[in-house]
Amino acid sequence: MLPIVQPFFDPVTGTVTYVVFQSGHQECAVIDPVLDYDPKAGRTSTTNADKVIEFVRQRGLRVQWILETHAHADHVSAAHYLRGELGGRIAIGEHIRTVQGVFKKLFNLEPEFRLDGSQFDLLFREDEEFSIGDVTAKALYVPGHTPADTAYQIGDAVFVGDTLFMPDVGTARCDFPGGDAHRLYRSIRKLLDLPGNTRLFMCHDYPPEGREPEWETTVLAQRAHNIHVHDGVTEEHFVHVREARDATLAMPTLILPSVQVNIRGGEFPPAEENGISYLKIPLNAL
Repeated sequence: MLPIVQPFFDPVTGTVTYVVFQSGHQECAVIDPVLDYDPKAGRTSTTNADKVIEFVRQRGLRVQWILETHAHADHVSAAHYLRGELGGRIAIGEHIRTVQGVFKKLFNLEPEFRLDGSQFDLLFREDEEFSIGDVTAKALYVPGHTPADTAYQIGDAVFVGDTLFMPDVGTARCDFPGGDAHRLYRSIRKLLDLPGNTRLFMCHDYPPEGREPEWETTVLAQRAHNIHVHDGVTEEHFVHVREARDATLAMPTLILPSVQVNIRGGEFPPAEENGISYLKIPLNAL
C-alpha cells in the first residue's frame, strides 16, 4: 500500500511540510515543519504548525517521527513545538554534528551547547532503516547543499530535502559552510538511480513567474527535464553552472535566526536572566 502524503505549503518561506501515513493506520511522520518567524519584530508564531496539528488530530493520527532533512537556512523549525503538542521523536542525519561545530563557532554559542547531536532524539546513520507503523523507511545520506542533508525514502516516495527542486527550478545552492557542488551532483544521481516512477517531494518551491507552487514530481521527470541535472549533464558541467550561479546569490533572509534554532532541534537558545531568549547576529562574518 502506498503512503498518503499531505502537504502544507508556506508561501512566505516557500517551504513544504509533509504528513506521511498509511490508510487505515494511525502512525505518521511529519517532515520539515515550519515555525513562523517575523524578522522585523523577532516574534515567532505557530500558524503553519497549528495547521499540521489540526490535520493530525482530525484524522486520528499518532505522530511517531518528526523528521528534519537538514538544518534549514530559510525557515525556523517547528519540530520542538510539534513534539510538545503531538509527541513523536525528532530525528535528523548524524552529520548534523559537523554543522553544529561550524555554527557554534560562527555564533559563539554558550559553552554548554553540545556538538554531539543530543538536541535531537535520534541521529540516523547513512541508509539506516526505520519504521512508520508497518511501513519501512530509509534515511538516505545526500550531502552537497550542506554536509548533513538526509532524504527520506518512505514506500514509493522520497522526500528529497534541498537536493533537488522542481525540474524548471533545478537544484539547491552549495555555497553554505561545508557545501560542495561535486557532492551534490553525486547525491542527486543517487536519487535519480531510483525507479522512474518514484515520487519525489520537494522541501521548497520557488516557482518561476506564471507558475503556481508545485512540490511533487518523479525520478523520470527529473531525469528528462531538470534544468541543471537532466540525463547527459556531466559532473564537471553541473559544478561549473552551480558554482557560477551560487556566486550571484544573496544570503537567505532567515539564515541567521533559523540556523541557530534549527541546530537545536527547533528549541530556542537558553533564556537569559530576564527570561528572554536571544538570537545573535554576527557582523561581517558571512
